[in-house]
Amino acid sequence: MSTMTKNKSKIDLKNEFCSNENCNDYSKRDTANIVKYGHDKNGKQRFKCKTCGGVFVETKNTIFYNRKLSQDQIILICKLLVEKNGIRAIERITGIHRDTISDVVKDIARHAREVTDFLIEIVGKVPVKRLN
Repeated sequence: MSTMTKNKSKIDLKNEFCSNENCNDYSKRDTANIVKYGHDKNGKQRFKCKTCGGVFVETKNTIFYNRKLSQDQIILICKLLVEKNGIRAIERITGIHRDTISDVVKDIARHAREVTDFLIEIVGKVPVKRLN
């Protein structure tokens, strides 16, 4: 069972935001406009924006969105990339077709900027000890 599936009941609505670019509350967190709205056919939590009426799943705006691969498979691909394995090597190791792996890599690249910004924000909030 994936981490997202396990944590359905622990979803904090304050962290969810509307992903509709035309919504007045687009990308605003903690505005009380997002409510739980059941689950999709794969068991992923759905949300609804009370401002625009848009409905989206918990994986929207992530590399896990609209994928047939499990979260664990995508994480494994990421780990193998970090270990400097090539696409064909990852194909041999995982049994996942190289075109699918390439699609995941393209999504990772698209999300890299957001992840970098997030990590910079986190690091800015954590006091750093200097090594002498």
